[in-house]
Formats: sequence, structure tokens, C-alpha cells
Amino acid sequence: MKTIQISSEYIKLDQFLKLADCVSTGGMAKALLQEGAVKVNREPEDRRGRKLYPGDEIEVADCGSFQVVRGKE
Repeated sequence: MKTIQISSEYIKLDQFLKLADCVSTGGMAKALLQEGAVKVNREPEDRRGRKLYPGDEIEVADCGSFQVVRGKE
């Protein structure tokens, strides 16, 4: 499982997908979510604006598994 560091309180799911290099645009993120290819904490997720906090685990089909961690500010 890869870790993705954030310096803020949370990150939105569409921003996270770009940061994790799973997609390169917001449109690609939307399509990926509509396909049901993303799980947050083992539950299917389709909301681009879902807030992710340190400790959340994200699984993306054909991209990998990730955990959000708090980075240094």
C-alpha cells in the first residue's frame, strides 16, 4: 500500500486521484468514479467531492491501494 501525504486537514477524492497519478484530469476522475472503480475504506465511492482524511484507505482498480497520511506542513 502506497502512502499519499497531505498537509491540509483533508483532500477531496478527485484531487487525490490526480495526486496519486491514477488520473490526469478531473473528467477522467469522474469517469473512473462512475465505473465503480474506486473504494474508500472498502466501500464503493462515486462522489468526486468526498473528503479524505489521514488514515483513510483508497483502492483504485488498475492503479493500486493507497493510504492518506498527514505530511509535514
